[in-house]
Amino acid sequence: MSSSGNAPQADQVQTAAAPEASFGASLGKMLRANIRDYGMYIALVVIMVFFTITTNGLFISSRNIANLLNQTGYIAVLAVGMTLVIVIRHIDLSVGFLSGLLAALAAIAMTKGHLPVYVVIPMAMVLGIGAGCLTAFLVANLGIPAFVATLGGWLWYRGLLLLVLAGTGTVIIDNKIFNDIGNGYIPDIPGLTAFLPGVHKLTLLLGIAAIVLFIVGQINGRRQKAAYGFEVLPMNLFVVKLVVLSIVFAAITWVLAGYNGLSWTVVIMLIVVAIYHFMTTQTVLGRHIYAVGGNPEAAQLSGVNVKRITFLVFASMGMLAALGGMMFASRLRSATPQAGQLLELDCIAAAFIGGASPAGGIGTILGSLIGALVYMSLTNGMNLMGTDIAIQYIVRGLVLAIAVIFDVTTRRTSR
Repeated sequence: MSSSGNAPQADQVQTAAAPEASFGASLGKMLRANIRDYGMYIALVVIMVFFTITTNGLFISSRNIANLLNQTGYIAVLAVGMTLVIVIRHIDLSVGFLSGLLAALAAIAMTKGHLPVYVVIPMAMVLGIGAGCLTAFLVANLGIPAFVATLGGWLWYRGLLLLVLAGTGTVIIDNKIFNDIGNGYIPDIPGLTAFLPGVHKLTLLLGIAAIVLFIVGQINGRRQKAAYGFEVLPMNLFVVKLVVLSIVFAAITWVLAGYNGLSWTVVIMLIVVAIYHFMTTQTVLGRHIYAVGGNPEAAQLSGVNVKRITFLVFASMGMLAALGGMMFASRLRSATPQAGQLLELDCIAAAFIGGASPAGGIGTILGSLIGALVYMSLTNGMNLMGTDIAIQYIVRGLVLAIAVIFDVTTRRTSR
């Protein structure tokens, strides 16, 4: 029997006589206490194993994993922004057609205006920030519910998209640099073709570096938590966690290195996730965002400028909508009047599947990435199986419903 209030001893195995029982009890306790965090990872593993079996290994092939990650890229970027919007107790229905509109404007600027890529991309992102600030003004200053304000934006941006492309229809993008965002891969290290032929060496080295940084970061984080008396995983579970996740990272790295390596889409996705993860976990701004989501009135009384946070979050969503839209247009090598249709629902679903709570105040950036992977893995796997599109929508809807029910149930249990 363990004694309470003995946090420094949390890393030690309680009894040497029954290590399996101690490990099993610790594992069960950890899963129960962190079911919200680990549930999505378990779901992702189950989905990947299921589709690997049903497609005779095609799902886990290097080509398909690379394709899956490229499909996930723009959804994950949008889901990152949407997660923060949901955290502060709002929603944004306009991001789908806003993405399509800004991608169309970028395509026209390059093809008709002959502007360089390094001008077009920041320009589109600034326009996205402006669109996000407009939504925030309606919500924060005029008190219009975000659902209504962004539904109006959905209609407005859809109309503008049709007007912008009315004369030309689909705009074919022939700019190689822009198209490489959605279809290109990072170059390999020259002069190493004899070493591990057929393997992308730079991807391999980046994967190894990422694993080392992950392990060092986890060890340092655990040490800091223990120093401040916070609860940490028992040492045996901590080691298992590091080993399992390192093996997963190594497997993904090897699979990608066996094809063409890391794509630029994945690089952009990981950069966005890393920046926003750092912002939400290591900065005052991140703490204020979660404070507003937890209780806006209490946050305001504590000195947090709720209007400012609302503007920042919606501006961020607009910027990421522009980036995600350009990634999508780059992948298709074109901008179409249908671009962005249902993207808002995809990223909202990814955010909820990733653990964001409809009640606000809960949701993580890494969770949004995993949620996007779960959501796109379902789509990718069902496509490989030749599942009818009607059944696909039903399955995705069921998964979203289960995620929300899971959130409500776990919140009730925690109370």
